[in-house]
Amino acid sequence: PRGTLHLLPARELGLWNRALAAVPSAGGRHGDGVDLSPQQRDAVVEAVGDALADERLTLAQLDAAVAKRAGRWAGERVLPAFGERVARWRQAIAVAANRGVLCFGPDEGRARTYVHPRGWLDGVARVGERRALDELLRRYLGAYGPATPAQFARWLGTRTEWAAERFDALAGELEEIAVGGGSGWLLRDDAALPDDRPRSVRLLPYFDPFVVGCHPRERLFPPAAAARALRNGQAGNFPVLLIDGIVAGVWSQRRRGRRLDLTVEPLRRLPAVRRGPLEHEVGRVAAILEASAELRLDRVKIGGHG
Repeated sequence: PRGTLHLLPARELGLWNRALAAVPSAGGRHGDGVDLSPQQRDAVVEAVGDALADERLTLAQLDAAVAKRAGRWAGERVLPAFGERVARWRQAIAVAANRGVLCFGPDEGRARTYVHPRGWLDGVARVGERRALDELLRRYLGAYGPATPAQFARWLGTRTEWAAERFDALAGELEEIAVGGGSGWLLRDDAALPDDRPRSVRLLPYFDPFVVGCHPRERLFPPAAAARALRNGQAGNFPVLLIDGIVAGVWSQRRRGRRLDLTVEPLRRLPAVRRGPLEHEVGRVAAILEASAELRLDRVKIGGHG
């Protein structure tokens, strides 16, 4: 969702494949002569699945394999990508992944490879479409609620009308609550908010799904945070300091062997009571990266991700 990597259990692949494959596209992006028709997408998916049935292929090898099976049109270099043009079929890579015929394999040097998921997993559970879509909305609201159909649609890159139908289908489990001058929907079991506001300090990396998926942005990014940590309204370009669920600064890291220099730039003076939890977070980042870390509170001089 949103072109952002999410860490999910492999045993749930069937659930996510069935749900995401059922989400309608919001429409073409590249114009006539480049976009794939629904029939062409189906042909590409079939060709990818056939090509990867018993082989591990690089992207260049897949270019040839898909064009051979689907037709020359699939291999025509008409798709704009990073300053060049690549094979037309590549715009359907995500579709092929969502339909369960493609996933990443081990790299070969600097070249990425793709494999068929069934060659990597003991089995992929079969899930009904309605069950998968209901669970997709439950997961979304559990992470980002209260939310509206329009926000759900934006997260998935689909049509608001379709998202509204998903909310209607799950209406018996939802509750509308007032929030931030408007309203949004939560799972009914989550609607009883705690009396005490949760307290936390977190260091989130580039393009963390929480900051990318949260809408409206102003709830998560107050004006000073929006000016410092957003780029044209896009979240994720900076690693952020999160205090009590709100963006309160940015941070950066520089590695020197097994040593990690970690700089945090709070947007306001950091209260002494927050220093301990912040140091704990720094230790957590260091443990993940298998390094020792030193914290410094200072201006972050590294620019945002391009």
